Amino acid sequence: MLSFIIKNQNIFVAFLILKEYFVYNIFLNQLKHPTMRKLFTLCLIMYIGISCTNPAEKTAEKTTVSDTTKPVYAYTISKPDNWDIGSSKNTAIALNALKAFENNKIDESLSYFADTVFWKADYMEGKYPKDSLKVFFTGAWKDIASVKIDLHDFESVISKDKKDEYVTIWYVQKTIDKKGKADSVVEVNDMKIVNGKITELDETIRHFKVKK
Repeated sequence: MLSFIIKNQNIFVAFLILKEYFVYNIFLNQLKHPTMRKLFTLCLIMYIGISCTNPAEKTAEKTTVSDTTKPVYAYTISKPDNWDIGSSKNTAIALNALKAFENNKIDESLSYFADTVFWKADYMEGKYPKDSLKVFFTGAWKDIASVKIDLHDFESVISKDKKDEYVTIWYVQKTIDKKGKADSVVEVNDMKIVNGKITELDETIRHFKVKK
């Protein structure tokens, strides 16, 4: 019924006008005072005008046009907007490596790494064989009694050309050394995954403000 009315608006409006005309004549004959007749006529004209307003015009006024204009970036790079959501399997690899390190299972953690890893951290950058990583990871636990990872977020991405895959992990690493001193740092790990193995590890660390 509604679709018929919408498609045949002119017929529907004509029907309304005709109906109001008969109502007008019947009611007008009952009004004897001239002023009352004029007031009623004016109200009826206003009512018909409102009723005949095109619903399509009202809808058009409410419709907002989406802005498809591409923004202009303040800086340019060779491949802007280059990443899509990546594999959840890669996410599992990165998280498993981190979890094993948290539990001081160094060999298990290293099982998720390639034989040679490009490792970047504060004041260091270079390619290291897995044996060297084991020395570093084991040394990190030398004076540590426990490690607790407070995970905040993670994301797996893949480049538009499907050539590069990374997993980024955001977390707070809380440690207690063998003397009982507690410390916490904010860490961001970017891991490149190739054929199911971590081939790059980029670590960024931020220390908390010292409380006075």
